[in-house]
Amino acid sequence: MKKKFNVTGLCLPDKHYMADISERLEEMKGYIEDGDYFTINRARQYGKTTTLNALKRRFENEYMIFLISFEGIEEEVFADAGSFCVRLLGLLYDTIDFGEVIGVPEDIREELYQRSIGDPKDVNFRVLTNLLTRLCRKANKPVVLMVDEVDQAGDYQVFVTFLGCLRDMYLKRDTRPAFRSVILAGVYDIKNLKDKIRPENEHVSNSPWNIASDFDVDMSLSVKNIVQMLEMYEADYHTGMDVSAIAQLIYDYTSGYPFLVSKICKLTDETAAENGKFAGKSEAWTRDGVLSAIQRLLVERNTLFESLTGKVESSPELENMLYTLLFVGKDIPYNADHKAIAAASMCGFVKNRDGNVELANRIFEMRLYNRFLSAEELQNHRIYQESLYDKNQFIAGGYLNMRLILEKFVEHFHDLYADSEETFIEESGRKLFLLYLRPIINGTGNYYVESRTRSMGRTDVIVDYRGEQYIIEIKIWRGKEYHNRGEEQIAGYLEDYHKNKGYMLSFCFNKKKQIGVKELVIGNKTVIEAVV
Repeated sequence: MKKKFNVTGLCLPDKHYMADISERLEEMKGYIEDGDYFTINRARQYGKTTTLNALKRRFENEYMIFLISFEGIEEEVFADAGSFCVRLLGLLYDTIDFGEVIGVPEDIREELYQRSIGDPKDVNFRVLTNLLTRLCRKANKPVVLMVDEVDQAGDYQVFVTFLGCLRDMYLKRDTRPAFRSVILAGVYDIKNLKDKIRPENEHVSNSPWNIASDFDVDMSLSVKNIVQMLEMYEADYHTGMDVSAIAQLIYDYTSGYPFLVSKICKLTDETAAENGKFAGKSEAWTRDGVLSAIQRLLVERNTLFESLTGKVESSPELENMLYTLLFVGKDIPYNADHKAIAAASMCGFVKNRDGNVELANRIFEMRLYNRFLSAEELQNHRIYQESLYDKNQFIAGGYLNMRLILEKFVEHFHDLYADSEETFIEESGRKLFLLYLRPIINGTGNYYVESRTRSMGRTDVIVDYRGEQYIIEIKIWRGKEYHNRGEEQIAGYLEDYHKNKGYMLSFCFNKKKQIGVKELVIGNKTVIEAVV
């Protein structure tokens, strides 16, 4: 049976198209060899479970690895120390009983079993710690403990106490046997559990997990990793795709977010190739086919997007920050102590780029653009209504007539906002153009803002429509010299994109300005410039 692209749960090498993460696993082995206790904090659906399982398979001959998960544990397990310890010992025993861990001394195995079915009143953290210490002493290999889905336990005091036990074992390991390494995996930073659980008036100077080493291994998928996945697929289906180009395209939109990479591949393979829009897999695995899959992804509901939306809706501060970033174009300094930024960063929605906040990938950016531009007050906006009326005239032969789009936008903008103040234009101009553009390309095309130009006094909007790219520079008029430099910049930018034609939309406050659209020739490039 041929493999599939997997987006639900654990990825298995014999069933799913997967990247080669051996280099990542070797990096993680270095942490284990050094005796580090650490946490893998990564966003949802970022490959944590798959990575832990791969790590166990790769090094189980060198270490006795117990891999357990807190997923699905009942709330009553965390009611008291005895219940928690009994369940934990049961999870450890299960790994032995199912043959996932071998070589455990028989007396330790038997005690694990008896304790796991015994009365919780007879088990406490002292009993647990002594049993784990004896396990580490008698094992014929260094013992590693890996716990997945620790977020399930993060709201409970007994888990903090358990972390304290691990910390105590770690600090005494020069004189007593202890785990060689402990790896906890989850979304939230375990170091901050004391803030979630302890009363605000109770001063706690240290987290029980302050012994943890920083985990700096990059778990995103590189272009090389995506190429590996596609090459395995290509060996099965022989589509003739340009593997390198398709891998780069997927990376450009996802920045290597594992779930998004696999989801786009899955949609391209199973949906775009089979829904009649493309004549089989060979046509689907083209730039046009992948962009079609991305379009489908942007309108679907999934747990990752629901999490993103939930974070935005629950934090007005975060919502305002993202709105400013997307539409006003102002830099937002990255501050790890800022509550909204820290939460969004931890969940993988934003990242630190050269000291400023940036959306983690184009998919999240476009999803947020669609969210903001779908707001009821914007749907009733005059510029949006004009676009709905105009939109059928802009497509000819399957291509966008971008010049005509600019001409009509200039016309409507002049009618509606000619007398507006400069501050309004500066804060709303980009939003209004994107609002006008959205109904025209909706359902067929995508657009995003090129991140490299956010801090350069301009915004470069890239529109992908049926495999064709249109580059539009949006800027505020700052004088003729500045404007001339902008024309040269977009010409250079077109060179980067291997395009001969680009577009410029300038919001000008000079009362003597000439509104309208004209064509400029800059070197061997053509720039269609619109001035409002």
